[in-house]
Parts: sequence; structure tokens; C-alpha cells
Amino acid sequence: MTQEDDEAGVFRALADPTRRQILEHLRGGELPAGRIASRFAISTPSISRHLRVLKEAGLVTERRDGNRIIYALVEDRLAIGVGRFLSAVCPEQIVLRHTKWRHATESDEA
Repeated sequence: MTQEDDEAGVFRALADPTRRQILEHLRGGELPAGRIASRFAISTPSISRHLRVLKEAGLVTERRDGNRIIYALVEDRLAIGVGRFLSAVCPEQIVLRHTKWRHATESDEA
């Protein structure tokens, strides 16, 4: 698999609003599949398909805990996938943001 194919999988996964919402829910930490499904007005099998797409894109991990499946966000994967794209498309914005962040940090330290 090429880097382009890998990044395309991330963006395909992010294309769906339900999957983006699942990622937001996981931002606070691990959640069992049932709890994720309970937050949506769609069927549990549909949520399972969305979770599978996110897992195949490397954006979430899963682990078993008895008969439950627990999902967690892979923050680095999301940041790297989107970051590569942004740095290729608008590198000056990445530099500006990093510079602003650095100046804010330096001001806090003073």
C-alpha cells in the first residue's frame, strides 16, 4: 500500500459525518461499541460498519473486554494523515500556525 492509498483511506473514513462524530465521542477516551451505538439514532449494525471503516483506516483501535468490544481513538494517525495533506496543500499556513503557537508558548514562559 502506498502512502497516497493510506491517506486516501483516512479521508474516505472522514468523509462521513457519522464517523466524524464517532471520532469526537472517542476523544474523551475509550468507549464500548454499545455505548457508541446508543449515542446515534441509527441501527447498531450501521454503527458497526462505521467502526469497521474507521478501524480499517487506522483511526481507531479495538480490544476485547469479555464480550464487549472497546474502541479508542488513534490520535497520531489522524494528525499525521491530515497534517501531511495540509502541509502539501498549504505549507505556509502550517508554518504560520506553528510560529503563532511558538510565540504564544514563549509569552507564557516570560
